[in-house]
Amino acid sequence: MFDSLTGNERVKKLLRRMQDARRVPGAMLFAGEEGVGKKLFALEIARALNCRSPQGTEGCGHCPSCVRIGTFNYPQSIESEDWKEIVWTDHPDVGLVAAPKRVLLVDQMRKLEREANFRPYEGKARVFLIDDADKLNDASANALLKVLEEPPHTSHIVLLTSRPAMLLPTIRSRCQMIRFSPLSANEIESHLVTNKIAGARESRIRARVARGSLGRALAQDFQEFTEQREAMLRVLEALALSDNRIGLLRSAEELNEARYKDEYESRLDVLETLIRDAWILSLRSPAETVVNEDLLPQLEKISKHLDSTRPAGWIAQIEEMREQLIVNINRKAATDALFLTMAAASPPLQKRRFLPR
Repeated sequence: MFDSLTGNERVKKLLRRMQDARRVPGAMLFAGEEGVGKKLFALEIARALNCRSPQGTEGCGHCPSCVRIGTFNYPQSIESEDWKEIVWTDHPDVGLVAAPKRVLLVDQMRKLEREANFRPYEGKARVFLIDDADKLNDASANALLKVLEEPPHTSHIVLLTSRPAMLLPTIRSRCQMIRFSPLSANEIESHLVTNKIAGARESRIRARVARGSLGRALAQDFQEFTEQREAMLRVLEALALSDNRIGLLRSAEELNEARYKDEYESRLDVLETLIRDAWILSLRSPAETVVNEDLLPQLEKISKHLDSTRPAGWIAQIEEMREQLIVNINRKAATDALFLTMAAASPPLQKRRFLPR
């Protein structure tokens, strides 16, 4: 039932109206940030359509059909060949298509079309989820168009994406788009505390740094996050308080150590959040708007040394370097250049390149 899901009350009302009117579209596009529950909402639709003991127009969540719909049989290996097939749940009428690597394939869309044209094996309707639908390229999107234009009345296709603008206009125009909002920090904190996932203090910190994503809050290793934040706070202090360029180079070297290889971009995320918090305080905004409120004394000290332009320049420089990460640049040299450029007294918003010469 939708009541078991956290946040997005407006979406719940909309989907309930569709189900009450028995007019669930054959093609829907769920758009919103990662981790806000798009897949869970899609599964609730599948339960409502196939539940053996429905509660009104919603699934009960407890009958064999509802339970099996929530269990995906993901491939046990990371080999791309294993991900080219439809990933079925324990229910034979509910499946998911995911990109084997960077793009969704034409063959996957053809398999989906074939399966969508079969009548339900067990339930009343077949439901197919397309995860990260923005990974459709022109060829696979065109292969999907046919089934979106004339979906069988017993099949429903739900596209999930955090980047709807990446989809072809012809795909978007054939789907009923439903937009999901980021969750509030209070909603995330309440979920973590109610389900005893974390203590009160940890839940509050997780909720505030999750940026509206419950999935991000659940996946977060709190100890790892604390270490990342301490390291990035040292970077910000070196930038704002001491102009300690040797310390900045040491931090850059640490950031590029092999053990932190998979944390590189998440650490940049943390640094941007800390910069934003200090910037907010420097503008005399309310302390309640600060994400890392448990670091308020340190951030207030840093904010006293900031003007209104330096933080904007730092964030712009970090984002520019992120764009260059798409190419295979030398991260160590690029990080050194980034931190030293951030420390420089030159105009903060001036365009710079971080590619080593």
